[in-house]
Amino acid sequence: MVEYGNGISQGPAGQVGGGGGGGGSMDAGAAFGQFVSSSVHTITTLPPAQLGLLIVIVVIGLVIFKRAF
Repeated sequence: MVEYGNGISQGPAGQVGGGGGGGGSMDAGAAFGQFVSSSVHTITTLPPAQLGLLIVIVVIGLVIFKRAF
């Protein structure tokens, strides 16, 4: 590992010295924000034909939902 420049980053004797891994907890607000951001990105990258189909499906879904209640 030292030959490739990882001697210091891996800690003494090749042991990882805590603080790494990135396994922290994420709060619900950040998770919701990422969900909205990725959803908007996906919708904005749709071709026009698929975007039109999505709009038709949403309108039909709303009509069905209104009739159900």
